[in-house]
Amino acid sequence: MIRGPTAAGSRAFRVRACLGTEAWFPIGPWLDSPAVKRTIDLDGCVNFRDLGGYPTRDGRSLRWRLLFRSDALHAVTPADISTLRDELSLSDIVDLRSTFELSNEGRGPLEREPIAFHHNPLFDGDPNRADSRAAQTMTLGERYVGMLQHAHEKIVQAVRLLARADRGAVYHCAAGKDRTGVISAVVLGALDVDDELIVADYALSAERIDEIIARVMSMKGYQGTLIDMPEDTLHAKPESMRTVLELARENWGSMTDYLREGGFSDDDLARLRAKCLE
Repeated sequence: MIRGPTAAGSRAFRVRACLGTEAWFPIGPWLDSPAVKRTIDLDGCVNFRDLGGYPTRDGRSLRWRLLFRSDALHAVTPADISTLRDELSLSDIVDLRSTFELSNEGRGPLEREPIAFHHNPLFDGDPNRADSRAAQTMTLGERYVGMLQHAHEKIVQAVRLLARADRGAVYHCAAGKDRTGVISAVVLGALDVDDELIVADYALSAERIDEIIARVMSMKGYQGTLIDMPEDTLHAKPESMRTVLELARENWGSMTDYLREGGFSDDDLARLRAKCLE
């Protein structure tokens, strides 16, 4: 058992063995509440989660049932659609997949629902191209930082779309771990959530990593890419997200500064915080 600070009002953490590695998970009501479950069980997704409940450094917390992160939504079932549309009141979907991925798998049955769809790829094209495969020599954390650098405008636009959603909003990529994890880090950082909670949120994907990998491997165009990727790509290790947070602080100061440098206005930030915090 490893714990963080134990002073009054501080946040505690524990380490849980996961796939032979150690991953940080928070202890406290922000992981789940008696009435609200963070992981949403859907037949057509394996990594759909609520960002609600996380505390901020100034004593507020994220509203439940408002912001969601997920793996690809193209295989949702009629029962899933009822959950997303009626129970979660989704008004907006932000799809981070490339045009290549979207054309291969499509949008699925949600395309017929009155839910706003925003295609906002963090990178575009075939993931098997030579220039895409060049990143395979980098660690996963370094690749995430590369996303922050090279997809700056698209990341800012994704957060702006979430801030402007009418009701609940979900953002997703294929696995709900990498591109989605980077967006989560930016959003939670801009909302002033503690770094270790951002790491813990990322590492929650490790609990379902076998299901995530199996699902992605069943999709068109991913098999060869995943097989050739570095070993750490197939995990959600805390050190990957710690690298992101450390290098983001070195390069931009904070996630709020990162968003502002990319054109996120004070009005955008006020809207995001008013929408998400209570």
